[in-house]
Amino acid sequence: MSSLKEAPKGTPDASPARQCRGSACHDASPPQGTTPRCVIINTDSDAARDYAPHMPNSFNANFVHCVFATKQRRDLIPRELRARLYAYLGGIARKLHCDLLIAGGTGNHAHLLLSLPPTLGIAEAMQKLKANSSRWISEQGISFAWQEGYGAFSVSASLLPTVKAYIGNQEAHHRKRDFEEEFRLLLKKSGIAFDDKKLFAG
Repeated sequence: MSSLKEAPKGTPDASPARQCRGSACHDASPPQGTTPRCVIINTDSDAARDYAPHMPNSFNANFVHCVFATKQRRDLIPRELRARLYAYLGGIARKLHCDLLIAGGTGNHAHLLLSLPPTLGIAEAMQKLKANSSRWISEQGISFAWQEGYGAFSVSASLLPTVKAYIGNQEAHHRKRDFEEEFRLLLKKSGIAFDDKKLFAG
């Protein structure tokens, strides 16, 4: 945290609550020869703004595990295309000023671990990631579309290694359970209520 600004030369007091004069002062002047108990300045004045404590930087740690499937959860993403797709998604993320920490998935869905800046909402990030990647896959000669909707699960910094390992091991993971079962489990672990009949509609 930065220190307070230095008072301009010629001012009688360098503290943030420097003694004020004239209309800026809301308190009566103390008797001559005594020290005022406090000094009140007009907080709307330039002087008040100059000396107000401030934090010069903003800090953000917003990690999100995003999951979304292909239309009707069909196997539309060829194995040989996936590495290029994940690289392309990383490029989209950089243009949005966020970091794609890892991407993975199978032929019918994708997992992304994103670090989002404070100026970018998850809905906007997902819309742009899905729209641009869908267009790119279609340009590879595949009739393609992502299913509407997505899952977005917040991740604490301490769990980043665990989530990275999970996303990076999708092929082995899905030898034991399909995408639908995996997605239900993610929702349950996050305490998200859902209607199973409508979960994969559309």
